[in-house]
Amino acid sequence: MKNAIVACSSGLALMLLTAGCAKNVAKVTPPSPPAPVAAARPAPVNRTPATTPSPTVASNRTTSDMPDTDTRARIQALLNRIEDVYFDYNRDNLRPDALAALKSDAHTLTEIIQQYPKFHLIVEGYCDDRGSESYNLALGDRRAKEAKAYLVDLGLPANQLQTVSYGKERPVCTEDTETCWQKNRRAHITQEPDTGAAG
Repeated sequence: MKNAIVACSSGLALMLLTAGCAKNVAKVTPPSPPAPVAAARPAPVNRTPATTPSPTVASNRTTSDMPDTDTRARIQALLNRIEDVYFDYNRDNLRPDALAALKSDAHTLTEIIQQYPKFHLIVEGYCDDRGSESYNLALGDRRAKEAKAYLVDLGLPANQLQTVSYGKERPVCTEDTETCWQKNRRAHITQEPDTGAAG
């Protein structure tokens, strides 16, 4: 009987010991997982298009409606190369030589003046000194308008071309000869006067 009590006591002690170990094991907190390593951020990508002009370049572009002094000089150089348009006696139709004279440098001239919508060219019409003043003013007007119409056909903006007739005023030659009269029967292109409004 004594052996049975000892055996029971030993078994009970073993069960308590095992239960106590189990509790201790259950109480042990597992180690926390390692902190995540932050992923390296990729370098920022420059999304600016390669063709975008820098602010300095953009600020150098003119925003004026009128050409500056250098551009006016360039326009005048082109106008100097475009010869006057000459007409036959008492006629306002453009001759072949007149068409060629107007066509010279017209494309470049168009590209320039289209950039300045308030800038105008003036087509002047002239006559020789024969005939009345009123008749020659009307003939000079028709000549200027014929030249303007052809320039518009070449691409120049119609609203930037003005016409004026001087009739037999302002002759370039004053002799009473056919050679001199021919020099005065003409259309001439000039730029409007510089009012100083542009930079």
